[in-house]
Parts: sequence; C-alpha cells; structure tokens
Amino acid sequence: MLQGYAQLPDFSFQRARFLAAAQDAGATITHYPHPLKGPKGEDLATDVAVLGNPLSSRLFVVVSGTHGVEGYYGSQSQIDWMKVNHANTLPADTALVMIHLINPWGTAHLRRVNEDNMDLNRNFVDFSKPLPANDRYEDLHDIYLSKDLNGPERAAADDLMDHRAQQAGWAEVKKIVEAGQYRHEDGIFFGGKQASWSNQTLLKIIHTHLAHAKAIISFDLHTGAGAYGHPMLMAIAQQAYPSLQQAREVFGPWLYVLVTGKNIGSDTGVTATATGYLSQFMLDNLPDAQLIQLVIECGTYDGETMHHLVRDDHWLHLYGDPQSPQGKKIKGELFEGFYPQDKDWQQLVQLRTQQIFNRGFNALATL
Repeated sequence: MLQGYAQLPDFSFQRARFLAAAQDAGATITHYPHPLKGPKGEDLATDVAVLGNPLSSRLFVVVSGTHGVEGYYGSQSQIDWMKVNHANTLPADTALVMIHLINPWGTAHLRRVNEDNMDLNRNFVDFSKPLPANDRYEDLHDIYLSKDLNGPERAAADDLMDHRAQQAGWAEVKKIVEAGQYRHEDGIFFGGKQASWSNQTLLKIIHTHLAHAKAIISFDLHTGAGAYGHPMLMAIAQQAYPSLQQAREVFGPWLYVLVTGKNIGSDTGVTATATGYLSQFMLDNLPDAQLIQLVIECGTYDGETMHHLVRDDHWLHLYGDPQSPQGKKIKGELFEGFYPQDKDWQQLVQLRTQQIFNRGFNALATL
C-alpha cells in the first residue's frame, strides 16, 4: 500500500495562497461560504476570482476541486496561472474566472465526495426527472459496507469482489460501480437524491459570472485516472456539442473526446458509463455561449489501487475516526493517491497543465 504523506495538507493555508495570488493579480473576489466547517473548525467556502472586466464577452474559466481531495492540484494550477496573468495585461474584452474548490468540504476533509457522500460528477443531473438506474450495482453494494477494515467481514467482501472481477473482469466491475448510483446514501459513487450545495452554488456562479459571455473556454481539473504523470486533455459530454470541432482544431490529437452513455467503455481510466458530469452541466446551463468545455485528468496510480484507496476512505467515514492514527494513515494514502508527493510528477503535470491553458487562452481570441 502507498506510504502516504508525512503531513496532511491544510485547507485554510491553501485557500489563503489562492486568495493572495488572486489579489496580487488584481482580481475581484467573491466568496460563497459553505454552511459546514472543516476538520479543524475552519471556515469553508468556494471563492471566485475574476481577472479583468467581469462583463467581458470572452471568458477563460478554470474549476478546481470537483472531487475535493483532487483540489490541491487544481488550486495550484490556478495559482500558477494567475502568477503569469494580471488583470491589467489581459486582451480587450477578455477575463479570467477562477472557480476555486467547488467542493470545499471534500477538499478540507480530504474526501473525493462531498459532505453528503455525493460524488459531484454524478450529482449534476436533472432531479425533476427519474434518476438514472444502475440495477447491476445492487449485487455489489454490500461489498462497500463491511464494518471492519482488516477483519473477517472485509476479507469476505474482498473475496466477493475478487470473484466478480474474475467472472466479468475488473474493467466490467469498474464500469458498473463507477457509473454511479442514486439509491444508497451509504454506498459508493452515490449521485445524491437532490442537488448538492456545490451543484446549487455552481449554478449561482454561472448566472452571476458566466451567463453574459459569448465565448468561453472552460476547464474542470482532476487527478487519479490515466497513465502516471500524464495530464490527459478531454472533452466529456453526453453527445457532440457545437464547439467540439473548434476544440479539435485548437488542440488537435492532444484532445480525447469521451461521449458518455450506458454500457459505453473507455480506455482512459475515466468512466464513460457515468451521468451527472460537471462538464455536461456547464453545457446545459450556458446554451447561448460558444462554449468549449474541457477536462484535464492527471493520471496517478492504477485503477485497482485507486479504487482500494477510495474504498478505505469510504469505510473510514462510515465506521472509523478520521482523526485517529488509523484515520490519518488512510487520509495520507488517499492524498498520495490523488496528489503524489513525487516532485517530478508535480512539476510535470503543472508544466503540461499550463501549456494547455496557454493554448486555450490564445485560441479564445479567435472564437
């Protein structure tokens, strides 16, 4: 198992770094306070920094922390981008919008999910309609409910998981589980039964900061899937959208297009069977903008290892104590899984992320 970090990250420290970078860059900052506190009793919030005229018709948008623990990579990417861009040096009619840690509770508590055990990239669905069904998950649900971490119940659950993987293959099991489910609040990859705080907050941010724009390039930042150290540029949507061809022209073969749907497979490590992606939510709620909606997914460890880490963290918040030595060990391993302490990994993903940002930003003027 992974060794994990000797010292866990601090939400307030990371937030202060972002706010300082935004202030130095001449940004206007809006705070969206979260109703809950962090593990140290600290205030939580999603912060939006706008560099340039907020009424600009061309916007460059970056979202971090959709999956909370992944937000430390995303936050660093936003900080680095603001270090080389200033409100006073942007092209005319162009603004940068940095949406910092849209899942602040998950970032602070080092969870992939939010305060309600919701995976936000399963939560951006239309709750006025029947929720997506995932009947095949039902036979696997009990695997994630064993009350011990290393005892007989976990051993039996592991045996059942191994049996299912041998029968159908790990890739098939992954497709079923990671597709998301909307029945079990104590289950894994739970999409929720209503719009989360982050869902509602992102909608406010869209209406307040983005809805007026005519041309937008937007990035949602993630880690955990794909080849180690490779920041994969993706377009994820339920169907081809109007600006997709322009995205292909801008990024060429760097761009991987993932059209999601039932029973669809993917060799990227990102689940194609899931619904409720933030990317689709952005497309649905900005219908009048010429929107190129993209994802950067930075690969870390193999899929089975990552699933094991998420599963241990799921157990911890069902039955364990996150503040205990055991809890901190699990948190350290999870953080390592989503943000490797390998300095080469960190430098490489930031270099590539900034390259992608630069190409996208240069193309914004042509939209």
